Amino acid sequence: MSPPKAAPKNVPDRVAVKRALISVSDKTGLVERAKKLAALGIDLISTGGTSKTLKEAGLKVRDVADLTGFPEMMDGRVKTLHPKVHGGLLYRRDLATHTKDATDHGIEPIDLVWINLYPFEATVEAGADFDNCIENIDIGGPAMLRAASKNADFVAVCTDGADVDAALAEMEQAPKAGEESGVSLKLRRRLAAKTYARTAAYDAAISEWYWKQLDEEAGDWRAFGGKLQQTLRYGENPHQKAVVYAGPVRRAGVLTARQMQGKELSYNNINDTDAAYELVAEFDAKMSPAVAIIKHANPCGVATGATVTEAYRRALACDSTSAFGGIIAVNVPLDGPTAEAITEIFTEVVIAPGADDAAMAVFAKKKNLRLLITDGLPDPGQPGVMVRTVAGGLLVQDRDIGRITAADLKIVSKRQPSAQEIEDLIFAFRVCKHTKSNAIIYAKNGATVGIGAGQMSRVDSARIARRKAEDAAVALNKADPETIGSVCASDAFFPFADGLLQAAQAGATAVIQPGGSVRDDEVIKAADEADLAMVFTGMRHFRH
Repeated sequence: MSPPKAAPKNVPDRVAVKRALISVSDKTGLVERAKKLAALGIDLISTGGTSKTLKEAGLKVRDVADLTGFPEMMDGRVKTLHPKVHGGLLYRRDLATHTKDATDHGIEPIDLVWINLYPFEATVEAGADFDNCIENIDIGGPAMLRAASKNADFVAVCTDGADVDAALAEMEQAPKAGEESGVSLKLRRRLAAKTYARTAAYDAAISEWYWKQLDEEAGDWRAFGGKLQQTLRYGENPHQKAVVYAGPVRRAGVLTARQMQGKELSYNNINDTDAAYELVAEFDAKMSPAVAIIKHANPCGVATGATVTEAYRRALACDSTSAFGGIIAVNVPLDGPTAEAITEIFTEVVIAPGADDAAMAVFAKKKNLRLLITDGLPDPGQPGVMVRTVAGGLLVQDRDIGRITAADLKIVSKRQPSAQEIEDLIFAFRVCKHTKSNAIIYAKNGATVGIGAGQMSRVDSARIARRKAEDAAVALNKADPETIGSVCASDAFFPFADGLLQAAQAGATAVIQPGGSVRDDEVIKAADEADLAMVFTGMRHFRH
């Protein structure tokens, strides 16, 4: 079926607002803005709780039920779904046929709508049950917003108080000679574009929630949405534009953190800080403090310690050269001694769940250091999706929430790993999960001592990790690198024995890897010949 042919339009630049429909769940600023609308001689129409609030404030308001001749019914599910509402929104003032229909059926034009939707996203985030979430799915609101947006040539549509403020600013301006006062066509169309994005994001949140309730994969159609949180100075490089959109579900991290000081975060700052905080959250703060130092989305040092200062010192020792200008994430509140240690070298961003007064005072001396304080740590086991653009579409996968415990390990070597080796193997494998592939991690006593990342060859990653450890030994004036007596983790299986032999040559005594290579027997034999303990996890942690 072909769409109706468009009729010639006579669209005014300015639309004088004579009648406004207001229906808001979030009533912040409602009365103040409604009073400004009323002061301009605009008739107010409203629903339910919004109408009650306005009347209690002394404003003259017409109930939607009086407009339609029908009461709100079915527990408020049906109140605005009526021709006198949608006709008033969709009525094209430039068409004689529309004018005749409006006159014949007593439909009055509505020139402005202000609607913010039922708080579905907040209801889900609060952990409400299924029925409560269903009742917080708005039907009439999106329908009115979409209708008003379709008719933006004649109607101004507002989804939040900022939109109303923008419309008011234009309506309150003195008109130029020969012009009417009102809302400009440019603003009306801009608000319409914003509104369609808002309703799309709203429906996307509902769809994602519904699939989760069914415990099924998303179907043939999938939608993603977010709200603009920040416009960045530029993207990954200065010639690229960039913005930040917040998703419907809040997670503790860089987007929900309070920036206590420092310059505006850049695109790369946000990306790296997110990587750092997700990594450090892998380690239970109740067990021990942990610190992760990130550079270009890869760890250059991760450690636990008896104190947060000790954890930082141990993480820094892994690769103090790369740590310069890096991102530091901590899983416990910061104290003064740790802040003093951190500020000994240049650091871009520090993110932590808290900081005491002494730490704040130390950081305050470093004006360019960005300090982020969060409301907690992200849950490494929280399901979610990761989205990446490809030519012509989106590549979507579940977040990697897999975690290995000692009970999951399959010992495949003749030599059994010691209790300390098992502890370090699990530690190293968790770091591997957050390191670009091919990833090789050497660790000892709860600290990384060599990291190889992002190489085309796993052997090269093993060599780089060993060289990093040797460089660290020189920097610390030690005779031998810390890889001697360490454990080695690989994010994916060793396709040949050569990578494992690199670990043996570096001085590692135990190896953790997923297993699953057609040459597993060859690799196991090489481990036995080198007297290495080796465990398989059955789980791979590729990160590209």
